[in-house]
Amino acid sequence: MIALYVILGIVLVALVLILPNMIKIVREYQRVVLFRLGRSVGTRGPGLIVLIPVVDRPVMVDLREKYLEIPHQTAITADNASISIDFIIFYKVVDAVMSVVQVQNFAGAAQNIAATTLRSVVGDMSLDDVLSKREEMNSLLRTKLDEVTERWGVKVTNVEVREIIPPPAVQDAMTRQMSAERTRRAVVTEAEGSKTASITVAEGQKQAAILSAEGDRQAASLRAEGFALALSKIFEIAKGLDSNTMSLQYLEALKTIGSSPSTKFIVPMELANLLSSVTGQTGKAFGHGNGDGSAMAPAAPQTGGATP
Repeated sequence: MIALYVILGIVLVALVLILPNMIKIVREYQRVVLFRLGRSVGTRGPGLIVLIPVVDRPVMVDLREKYLEIPHQTAITADNASISIDFIIFYKVVDAVMSVVQVQNFAGAAQNIAATTLRSVVGDMSLDDVLSKREEMNSLLRTKLDEVTERWGVKVTNVEVREIIPPPAVQDAMTRQMSAERTRRAVVTEAEGSKTASITVAEGQKQAAILSAEGDRQAASLRAEGFALALSKIFEIAKGLDSNTMSLQYLEALKTIGSSPSTKFIVPMELANLLSSVTGQTGKAFGHGNGDGSAMAPAAPQTGGATP
């Protein structure tokens, strides 16, 4: 009986020790590469898998995308410029068995392959192309790295160059170039502003001149219209005046002229005819004068002057 208990105890201890190694839970993003007696028999998972103790040896592989940072690497361009570049490699396992069987340390192998690939790509490009065509360089690096890692069951999904450090002399030249470009842009912007301001001022002066000329034209037109209207009124009034009215106005004007004691005036000969016409008309009105309706001739014209 004691021996039976001892056997059961040994079995229980063995189960406790062996059972955890017999059952594995594999997550969705994992796969188990199973080796049985040293031979690869494929992958297992995801889910619950049962292993044969001592016989089976599992190797867990993560299928999620990972990244690998490549530190600064020195490379020489096609025009013999020495530059330093660092970049990041994004990759994922697409064949779990190949990633375990074909390569022992993928991270170390990928870093060395990336350094040699970088020097190969940069050596075919000029410094200007390296600085300006970063996307093209990323694509070339990804393609070349993917060709190498494909046999390891790993796919390079992307390569991103983070920093490019040119030689100090090139950096100084680039700094001067950037400063000159900023100065040029500032001068161009200032010139454009001055040009716009000058155009605005000229447009304002043009509009002011146009408005002034338009005002002068309208004023002249109004003056001409007023003058024409005045002449029209004068002509209408003149048409309504007879010869007697005009003669009386003529005499009134002479009276005004002769009212000054220091004025000398000459009575024109035409005044006799004018007075004759006026007195004749007046005589008719009051029944005086000769029978033919003519007035008596006035005295001969005199010239005289008053002593002040």
